[in-house]
Amino acid sequence: MSEPARYVIIGAAGQLGTDLVRAFDGAGALVPLTHGDIDILDAARTAETLAALRPTHVINTAAWNLVDRAEDEPQSAFALNRDAVGTLAASCERIGAAFVHFSTDYVFDGGKRSPYAEDDAPNPLSAYGESKLAGERLARERCARTFLIRVAALFGIARATGKSGTNFVETMLRAASAGRPLRVVADQITAPSYTRDVAGAVWHILRAGRPGVYHVSGHGETSWYDFAGEIFRREGIAVSLTAVTAQEFGARAKRPAYSVLGHGALRALGYAVPLSWMDGLTAYLSERRAVTSAAPRVP
Repeated sequence: MSEPARYVIIGAAGQLGTDLVRAFDGAGALVPLTHGDIDILDAARTAETLAALRPTHVINTAAWNLVDRAEDEPQSAFALNRDAVGTLAASCERIGAAFVHFSTDYVFDGGKRSPYAEDDAPNPLSAYGESKLAGERLARERCARTFLIRVAALFGIARATGKSGTNFVETMLRAASAGRPLRVVADQITAPSYTRDVAGAVWHILRAGRPGVYHVSGHGETSWYDFAGEIFRREGIAVSLTAVTAQEFGARAKRPAYSVLGHGALRALGYAVPLSWMDGLTAYLSERRAVTSAAPRVP
């Protein structure tokens, strides 16, 4: 008889980690760990912690995701996105646990104009993308039972509370509330992804028990400019919104012009197509209103 599943989630207070905890169906034990519980940059202590917990699965949602800042601080990005991932994978291999690691659509160069398949060749354009690809490789090299899950343009309710950074939806809404005119890139195409939906797909993948590479992202595609416009339309907000090219916007890091992910591996597991990015946005904004209305009012 196999031992009951025991899932350790690293980064459980973050945007994706929060929804992985909320979407857990209770089949097995769940051990959510925040940064206060485990610092994966401390390799020795991390190995001790995992050995003591004896997980069957280690789910790592921790990452350096400051895309532009990584251009100036690549050592920090690589420390968390590559080196810590490699030591985590090695720890999992030693204790016989599966390793579940999240990567990004930014490992691709955007040269395609159709969704990227799981086996398409990566070619990152930025230090951030390079650090994530390096982490992918170490994860798969050092742990035989690695689930590598690429995601894209995440937005989840943990960010709406302001406790876990921000996401694109919150950035747009806060900028609009400040009355600022907005310039948003119109020539980069992605598939925004609601983390609650992503979490449901992740648990399906893990229950299926087939390690490999998976893409989990919103269905469909849109530009950041059109995404912003849809956010404001749904919320009934009038704002000065101008479409610009990536070159005109002048971000520090180069991003792929097209980074939509295909879901072939998910379909092979019999999983329904993920929510469209528009349906995900609907669900997010509805949940956001509920959270906002339930928040205590400050006198």
